[in-house]
Order: sequence, then C-alpha cells, then structure tokens
Amino acid sequence: MTSAPALLLGAALVGAALSGATVSASDRSEALRRQAFHEVYSLNHDAAVATARLAVEADPDDPGAHRALAAILWLNLLFQRGNITADDYIGSMTSPNLKLQAPPAAFAAEFHASIDRALALAEGEVRLRPRDASAHYDVGAAVGRMAAYTASIDGKVIGSLGAARRAFDEHERVLALDPSRVEAGLVLGTYRYLVANLSLVKRWMAYAAGFGGDKERAIRLLEACATRPSDVQTEARFVLIVVHTRERRYEEVLKVLQALRAAYPTNRLLWLESGATELRAGRPAAAAAYLDTGLAMFGSDDRRKALGEAALWHYKRGAARVLLDDRAGASADLTAALDAPGRDWVHGRAHTELGKLAASSGDRAAARQHWTKAVELGRRDNDGAGADEAERLLSRLGVQPVTAR
Repeated sequence: MTSAPALLLGAALVGAALSGATVSASDRSEALRRQAFHEVYSLNHDAAVATARLAVEADPDDPGAHRALAAILWLNLLFQRGNITADDYIGSMTSPNLKLQAPPAAFAAEFHASIDRALALAEGEVRLRPRDASAHYDVGAAVGRMAAYTASIDGKVIGSLGAARRAFDEHERVLALDPSRVEAGLVLGTYRYLVANLSLVKRWMAYAAGFGGDKERAIRLLEACATRPSDVQTEARFVLIVVHTRERRYEEVLKVLQALRAAYPTNRLLWLESGATELRAGRPAAAAAYLDTGLAMFGSDDRRKALGEAALWHYKRGAARVLLDDRAGASADLTAALDAPGRDWVHGRAHTELGKLAASSGDRAAARQHWTKAVELGRRDNDGAGADEAERLLSRLGVQPVTAR
C-alpha cells in the first residue's frame, strides 16, 4: 500500500482528469486526444501514447494536446509501479515526501517537455483573454498535472503544494467566470474533499495555504462531473470510486464501476476493483464471482501487466475464499500471491489471511509467523490498516509485535 497522502490522492486522480477541450483545439487534435484517453483506460497503454503524440502533431498550439500526452505518460508510470486500485488511495497522510524509484529518463523528459509547453500555451491564452474561463481552465489543468507528477512520481509531496494551490485557484476562477463549466468542479471537489478529511491542525494549515474544505459540497461537485456528459466525466467517475470507498458507500462505488465496465470492457482492472468493493461490503460470494471473471481475463490477456498485478489478483480472491470457508482454494490463491512478484502491502495482507487459516486449524505457531510477517511488510509499505489488523490478531495470541512503527 502506497503512503500516498491526502494531497497526493488529489494530485494523482485529478491529474488524469485534466484533458478537457480547449478553445484552440483543432477537430482532429481533439478527436485524437479523446481516443488516446479511451485507449489508456482500456489498458492499451502503448497505443494511447502513440495516439496522444499524433494529437500534438495535429495541433502543436493546442495546450490540451500537450497536456493529454503528459497525462498519458503519467498514467503509464503509475501502471508500471502497480498503483492500480483504490487501495493505493484510501490511506491517510503519513509522509511529506516519499522514497520512490526514479522514472525512466525518456518518459520523464517527455512528460516535462509536454507539460511545460502546455502551460506556456495556456498562460499565453490568459494574457490574451484574461476573463476567459477556458483559458484559466487550461492553466489550472497544466499546473494540476505538474502537482500530480511531482507528488506521485517524484515523491515530493511538499514540493507539489504550490502547483496544487494554483490549480485550485484557477478552477475557482473558472466557475466564477462561467458557472456552467462543471468540469472545473472536478479539481475543486477533489481538493475540498481531501482537505475536509485532514486532521484539524492540518486542515487549518490547508485553509491558510488557500485550499477550501466542505466534504458534502466536494462530493456534490464530483457527482455533477460524473453524471453530466463532458470531457472529464470518465475521470470524475474514477475519483468517485476512491471517494465513495473512503465513505464506505459501496453501492455507489458499484454503480460507478458498472458504468465504467460498460465503457471499457477490456479493462480487466475494473473487475478487480468490483471484486474488491464487494469484499469491502462483506459479500465474498459476489466478490469471488467478479474475481473469477477478472482472473480469466488476466490469464488470456497478452498485454502488459502492472507491477505486482498477479499477486494482487490472487490475494483478493484468496481473501474472498477465506470468508467463504474455501480453505483449499484460499490457500492456493494466497500461496500464489506470495510466490508472485508483488508489493509489500499485498504480500503482507496475504500473510494475514494465511494466518487466519492457520489459526482456524489450531496451528498457533504458523499463525503467529504469518501475522508477524504481515506487520513487518505492512509497516514497510505504509499499509497502516493492514499492519494494524495483523497486530490485533497477534494480540489475541498474547503476542506483542516487535517491529518498529
């Protein structure tokens, strides 16, 4: 589990949403840009990058085309790192800066060149039309992308706050100039929701830095984006998956996922998220059904896989099978999760589930070993919730974990 803090969640998810149409976009550039986003959310990552580059070629003066290319490159990097489910974005702030592996140099260079050009073009629009809502939208979109990359790829959360605040201010101005531009509410709603969920001290710090809060208003802004057809409707739906998951509104999450599965039927990760949501809702049979279908898709899909994806699939289905008392199936899945390369938090949670199987069969020594390992892996990967669960289970055995927090 990533230690992505609250503002990183906003940067990471809002960044993907900033692909709206601009006043200078040629018809071909706009069509190619939309095609590129459809491809990336269908998990056709290489095709998406190629199409986004064509959009830039079609209209080199369209800031939206350059911004789209930057967004596609950023989404590729998140996929490569295995940041692919809501699990990565439902934690709390644990670190102002993260130690992350440097991205491929070519990707990083192309990202920065693309987003710098997008911002330069957008700022030129604002100088020409200082009261034009679309021009301000473009500026906020570009700096929002910068904040997303700085926080999620470079791991410099504090370093992203200046750009994040500017994105917030620019989109506040968009709505002030043109209240019909509901797509600006995606940035505003995401950041307002995140600020509302900070601790009191951090919330006041956010207010002092220029961010607003108000959870219910935030959700209304996001839902307006998600229900009204626009260039950012799909991205708003992805944000709402995380928001509703944090609020434990699982039926709302499933409604959003149903729409996304219909729109992107080749995106196997939507079945993974659907199964995970049913699991959180306490319906392991429904979870297993989604995960069975998704694992079949995973097995027959010869496209690139995310980092640790196999381990994640088997951990989720193994957890569902534990609840269904399918001991053989659960053991097979959880062992497969540990055998596959994966994130530490995924392996940690697989150990937790294997510990439950061991405890239920009376093997306290094996349970203790699994749960101790789960605490270690969870703390290492900033999965506080997973580590806490393993510690609670250990305490029932009268064992105090020795790993540092």
